[in-house]
Amino acid sequence: MALKVGLVGLNGIGNIHAGSHKNDELSNLVAVCDVVKKRADEASEKYGVKAYYDMKDMLANEEIDVVDICTGGLENSSWHYEPVMQAIEDNKHVLVEKPLSNDIVLAREMVREADKKGILFGCNLNHYFTPTADKAMEYMKTGGIGEVVYCLQKMGFNGSEYGYKRAMNTKIDGYPYFHVKAFLAHPFSLMRHFCGDITHIQAFASRPGFRQSAGDLMLSINSINVKFQSGAVGYLLSQRGDAQFGLGGWWSYEVGGTKGAFCIENCIEKLTYWSGDKPGDTMGQKDREPVVMDTGIKDFGQTFPRRIHAFMEDVTNKVHPEKVRASGRDALATLEYTWAVIESYENGGVLVRPNPLPSLKGDPGEYV
Repeated sequence: MALKVGLVGLNGIGNIHAGSHKNDELSNLVAVCDVVKKRADEASEKYGVKAYYDMKDMLANEEIDVVDICTGGLENSSWHYEPVMQAIEDNKHVLVEKPLSNDIVLAREMVREADKKGILFGCNLNHYFTPTADKAMEYMKTGGIGEVVYCLQKMGFNGSEYGYKRAMNTKIDGYPYFHVKAFLAHPFSLMRHFCGDITHIQAFASRPGFRQSAGDLMLSINSINVKFQSGAVGYLLSQRGDAQFGLGGWWSYEVGGTKGAFCIENCIEKLTYWSGDKPGDTMGQKDREPVVMDTGIKDFGQTFPRRIHAFMEDVTNKVHPEKVRASGRDALATLEYTWAVIESYENGGVLVRPNPLPSLKGDPGEYV
C-alpha cells in the first residue's frame, strides 16, 4: 500500500517534489502545507489534496507516514529545523531538502533526535541517484577501478561577467557563505558516496572583480583540496556562474584508481570508463577505446523522482535507520565538511580536520 505523504513548503522545489510523489506508486500525497496561503491553495487545486497553512494542523488532522519538507529560508535552509523536529516529535519519517541547515549545531541536533526515535531520516542529495552513478559504482564494486587514488569534482553554473546580475533576494544577498552552504552539499555528498569519509580539508575561496564592484559579498569561487580516510586525495572546484566550464559540462566527476578510471559528465547524461593495463594485454593504452555509456537523458530534473522513490522504497521496506540512502547523517557529513571549508578559508587556507560524525550503532537484526 502506498505511503501517505504530507508535503511542507510549496515554492519551486516543493512543487517538483509534489509532482514526483503524484507519479510514484509508493507515494500517496494526501496534504500540502505552506504558511503562504496562496501557494498552499494553488498546490491543493493542482494536486487534488487538502491544503494546510500550519504543519501542526496537518499532522493533527491527517494520517501521514512521511513528511517531505521543502521549506527554504536564509541561505536556502534556515526554515528546515522547526518542521523537521516537529515531524520527528510526531514519529513521522522525514525527507528534507538540502542543505540540512545553515546552522551546524541545529543540523547535529536533527540527526541526533531522529536517531533517538528510530525515525527514517533522508535528505534530497539527489545527484547520485542516476544510471550513470549506478554504473560507476558497479565498476568500483567489481574491481574495475581498483584502489582509489584520486577524485576530481567540478560542479557549478556556467556563466560570465556579461550575464551577471546581483541576486537581491534577502535570503541570499549579504551572506558571504551562501554558495558554500547552499551548494557544496551536493558535490561533497558525491565525493563521499564514491570515496568514503573525508578526514582533511584545505580551502580557498574568492569572488571575481565584477561581483566586488557590485558590492556582492558572495564567495562564489571555491577551490577545495581533500584527503579521504582511505588515503585517496581529491579536489573540488565550484563556482556560481562566474565562468564557463569546459570538458564535462557544468557537472563532472572523475575517479581514478589502480585498475581504471571513470568520469561522469553532466550528472545524469554520460559515463566514460577507461581500463588500466592488464597482464597479457597486447593493446597499449593509447589504442584501447574507452567504454561510453550515453543515457540519452538530458533532463537533470529526472534525478528528483529517482531520489524520492528511493526514500519511499526505504520506508516501505522498513530498513534500519542507518541503512537509509542519502540519510540525515550523510547530509550532516556534507555540512561538517562545509564548516571545515569555512574554517580553512577564514584562517588563510590552513588544513582542517572536519568534526567527526555520530558513531554508527549497527543493526541488531543483522548477524555475522
